[in-house]
Amino acid sequence: MTATAQPLTEPRRATAPPGGRRPRRRATEARWGLLMIAPLGLGLAVFYLWPMLQTFYFGFTEWGPFGDSTWTGLDNYRRLLTDGKVWAALRNSLAYTGLVLLGVPLALVFAVLLDQRKLRGRGLFRTLYFLPVVTMPSAVALLWQYLYNGDFGLVNQALATVGVAGPSWASDPGTAMFALAAIGVWMGFGYNLVILMAGLQTVPRQLYEAAAIDGAGTVRQFVSVTVPMISPTVFFVSVITVINGLQMFDLVYLMMPPGSPALPATQTIVHLFYQKSFVQNDPGYGAAIAVLLFVVVGLLTVLQFRLQRRWVHRG
Repeated sequence: MTATAQPLTEPRRATAPPGGRRPRRRATEARWGLLMIAPLGLGLAVFYLWPMLQTFYFGFTEWGPFGDSTWTGLDNYRRLLTDGKVWAALRNSLAYTGLVLLGVPLALVFAVLLDQRKLRGRGLFRTLYFLPVVTMPSAVALLWQYLYNGDFGLVNQALATVGVAGPSWASDPGTAMFALAAIGVWMGFGYNLVILMAGLQTVPRQLYEAAAIDGAGTVRQFVSVTVPMISPTVFFVSVITVINGLQMFDLVYLMMPPGSPALPATQTIVHLFYQKSFVQNDPGYGAAIAVLLFVVVGLLTVLQFRLQRRWVHRG
């Protein structure tokens, strides 16, 4: 007997949704998505974008004592280029930022130490280190003014126990910037620590085991495994530290009152903007200073993104 051939059946074709149902669904999802982000977009437009545009506009104007403004073109920027106080304040901001950046490798070392699984009380340590981040700047300034006091401050008392006479840290022009930078490192240490510890959780433990088999010690593992693998997190922390450092204002405002001998050596660009805009009632020139700060922050951020190609490991 011969087998009879079975008729071949064609595969069932997928049918398109009737009547353009898929485009309507996409349009509905898009409307709901826009509705969900509308509050955030409105807040960004009202509190960030609009003030930014106003600042750019005010930089081309001059304001009178009764709130009237006149268009002056590039006069404020010409004045800015020849103002020694602006460039001195910018140098102070850059110096402060450079000193505060030293806290990033310090936070990395402590993050590695706290990441040890055998360490007890890691949560308590992280909480204690993070407390300065959520402490009000005014409270921080009062605390460190007491610590830095030249007569009865705890810093000088500690130095006196080893026979060293400490200066008036916050009022001496030679030490005031270093004193402010130490506070800045202390305030940002907890934030950097938490971010870096989160980055350490992404490093595969197998890499450490392989390095240990190859004979790498603790330091070698840190240099050859930890640093390359966590370099994107270090880059992020560095960018945030630079931006925050250039915007530093509160410590100078709270710890360096007008007439302080250390104020010229510690006045930052944001503090100068405040003085010009609100103390001397020259908001047009203050806006030009703010635009200068915006340009500097943008250029340094772009430079950091360019340089990160040479040292950031992308896996």
